[in-house]
Amino acid sequence: MSMMIAQNGPGITNFVTPVKTAYWNHTPLLLVTPQAANKTIGQGGFQEVEQMALFQDMVCYQEEVRDPTRVAEVLDRVIANAHRFSGPAQINIPRDMFTQIVDINLPTMIEFELPSGGEMALAEAAKLLSAAKSPVILNGAGVVLAAGGIAASMALAERLDAPVCCGYQHNDAFPGSHPLFAGPLGYNGSKAGMQLIQDADVVLALGTRLNPFSTLPGYGIDYWPKNAKIIQVDLKPERIGLTKAVTVGIVGDAAKVANGIMAQLSATAGDTDRAQRKARIASTKAAWDVELEAMTHEEDDPGTTWNERAREAKPDWLSPRMVWRAIASVMPKEAIISSDIGNNCAIGNAYPTFEEGRKYLAPGLFGPCGYGLPAVVGAKIGCPDTPVIGFSGDGAFGIAVTELTAIGRDEWPAITMVVLRNYQWGAEKRNSTLWFDDNFVGTELDENVNYAGIANACGLKGVQARTMDEVSNALSQALVDQAAGKTTLIEILINQELGDPFRRDAMKNPVQVAGISMDDMRPQKGA
Repeated sequence: MSMMIAQNGPGITNFVTPVKTAYWNHTPLLLVTPQAANKTIGQGGFQEVEQMALFQDMVCYQEEVRDPTRVAEVLDRVIANAHRFSGPAQINIPRDMFTQIVDINLPTMIEFELPSGGEMALAEAAKLLSAAKSPVILNGAGVVLAAGGIAASMALAERLDAPVCCGYQHNDAFPGSHPLFAGPLGYNGSKAGMQLIQDADVVLALGTRLNPFSTLPGYGIDYWPKNAKIIQVDLKPERIGLTKAVTVGIVGDAAKVANGIMAQLSATAGDTDRAQRKARIASTKAAWDVELEAMTHEEDDPGTTWNERAREAKPDWLSPRMVWRAIASVMPKEAIISSDIGNNCAIGNAYPTFEEGRKYLAPGLFGPCGYGLPAVVGAKIGCPDTPVIGFSGDGAFGIAVTELTAIGRDEWPAITMVVLRNYQWGAEKRNSTLWFDDNFVGTELDENVNYAGIANACGLKGVQARTMDEVSNALSQALVDQAAGKTTLIEILINQELGDPFRRDAMKNPVQVAGISMDDMRPQKGA
């Protein structure tokens, strides 16, 4: 378990975004928040803020210490709940309690065994899957986090010959080389996975809260099966059935539940249409591989021409998909990668695959910009012998660029960072191209800024790449340099093509309001 601690007040408020990100990424985390001294709380003193209220919606458990003799007791309970609920937990400690000397008995730490599902629910799930003609397994983060979760889901999939999809940003929840792997759902995911789950009669949603963003239509396919029986498995009962209608809900650890279902399958489970199903999985995946390889440019919606104009403006510049193909051609299978939020990183969602879990770090559904660099630094600290690569668009990277001044110190491990440079906030700009007639506000970035130059100025190695060969060569060399202890930032110059919007379901064309005119606008009065 990791720990966060900072100065009370503004130091702690800087934790809001990372803690909420950890919450939605189901990351056990100890959040220690020093507070103003007991005798001055509530007086509005130096760097005071209501820190318990601040994190109320961002932690799985929080408690404030009321007396110095209870610090160890409260700390033990906070750590236990962070493990139990797989999320951040907060202990708020007034500053004057850090320096007290107390005589106490240390508490005995209690380990909680994770549930393995209810007896009736497991039996019903096994019955549904045994009778299914087109079963599909949807793996979420819970499969990655559970001990043996991927192996358990693989055994179940092989027994049923069921294709396995993964939730958005969970590409590492099943081995990418496995013939039953259908790829990630959600934004710019696998069309093969969407087509296969669309025809499912039973879906086992294993270790996933089925967040709504992960099942939004993609490539024009509204793929969530309307008539399928849904079995949802999650450690948190309040998440089950929250976003999708479910037939069976199972509260439990993903690995234990998968093994429990496996033990109760009928002798003929998966036999119905097995040969046809395997053939369809193979052909659907093959067709998608060919289509993905041929996808070089982003399409424009009817009535819009931004992507066409972007290509014409810089005909010799790489497109985002050309970059992702070049990266995929040389990325080591054992690498850990982090992918930031934003248009260019999201376009690459269908490309990376992995052979084991905890290899794909992503900001999750809180979606904070600036995630890519610090996440991959943390991964290298935790796995110093594994190659790591971070990916960010230039807008998101600007949030974290100051970290370059820190990571070159001798005690910090070497990493490789890739910045896709198109000089724009792409996701926001995409909304403007589709619904606001190219009325861009605040989307353009400074073309005089050179991120590779900043990296060099910080004592790191910064390089620029403009062609697919330059991208693949630069990344290959950067990984060699990383192994030798040198950090490299690769700034890849790309055109301004934009992928599908993140929230097509939430946007529409503005409607003119009757009786409102531009003539009604009045100039703002000066001070």
